[in-house]
Amino acid sequence: MSIVRTCPGLYCGRTEFEDGSWSECGACPRGFRTNETSYCVECTDEPTLYDWQYLGFMVLLPLVLHWFFIDMVASSDRKSSMAAQHICAFIEILSGTLAALLVLPPTGSIILHVCTPKALSDWYTLLHNPQPDYKETLHCTQEAVYPLYTLVLLIYAFSLLMTVTIRPFLLAWQNTNSGKKAIYCALYFYPILVLMHTVAAGLIYCAFPYIVIIISMITSASHFSIKFDQSAPALLMSSVTNVRNLIILLGHWLIHAYGIISLTGFKELWYLTLVPTPALFYILTAQFTDPMKIHND
Repeated sequence: MSIVRTCPGLYCGRTEFEDGSWSECGACPRGFRTNETSYCVECTDEPTLYDWQYLGFMVLLPLVLHWFFIDMVASSDRKSSMAAQHICAFIEILSGTLAALLVLPPTGSIILHVCTPKALSDWYTLLHNPQPDYKETLHCTQEAVYPLYTLVLLIYAFSLLMTVTIRPFLLAWQNTNSGKKAIYCALYFYPILVLMHTVAAGLIYCAFPYIVIIISMITSASHFSIKFDQSAPALLMSSVTNVRNLIILLGHWLIHAYGIISLTGFKELWYLTLVPTPALFYILTAQFTDPMKIHND
C-alpha cells in the first residue's frame, strides 16, 4: 500500500482488487469514499445527531406541505374528514421513510452506515473533477456523503408512491372530491423538493437550522396577520380558545424548538425558553403596526 501513488483531486481514489493489485485513479464504488491516501474505504460511520436532524428536516418538508394543502383545499370538508387526511399524510411520509431506510444496506434494517460530510464540497463532487497537466479530465464524481444524498430522493419517491396509492382509497371511502386537489398539489411540490435537494443539498445541510427558525417565525407572523381583530387580547384569546389556532400555534412552537435543538444540540436547552417569543412579540406589538393607524396619521 505504501508504494501506491496518491491520486490527484479531492475525490479520486483507488480500489483494491482480489489479487492485491490496485485500480487506476477514478471514482470510488457506491458506499465508499477516498481517504487521505487515495484509498477507497467503505462508509461505516454511524450518523451523527446532526445527520439525523437533517434527515428529519427533509422529511418534515413534505409532511408540512401535505398538511398545509389539505388545510387549504379541503377546508369545506368535515373536521373528521380533514383529520383523517392529515393522519393519512403522516402515514404516507412515515411508511415512505421506513421503506427508504429498509432498502439501503444493510437491507432490511433501519440502521444506516454513512460517510460523514467533512466539507461543503463533499456534496458537489461533480465540481471537483481534476484535470492533470490541463489535459484530460479525470472523472471522479461520487456520493461522498453516502447515503445522505440519495436517501432523501428515495424517501420522496416512496412517499409520493404511497400518496397516490393510499390517499385515493381514503377519499373514495369518505366520498369527498375536495381532497383530490391536495393530491394534485403533491404532484407539483414533490418535483420541486427534488430539484431543490439536487441543486442545494449541501447548502441546506449546512443551513437548515437557521432555515427552520426563520421560516417558523415568518409563518407564525403570517398566521396571526390574517386575523381581523389585531388587538392583543383578541389574538391571545383566539389562540387559546380556538382548537385549530391552538394546534397551529403549537405546531409552530415545535418546529421552532426543532430548529433551536438542531442549531445548539442538547447542550444549551435553556434556549428552548425562547420558543414562544416570536408569537408573544407579535401579539404585544401588532396594535402598534396597524396600517390603518399609519395612514390616518
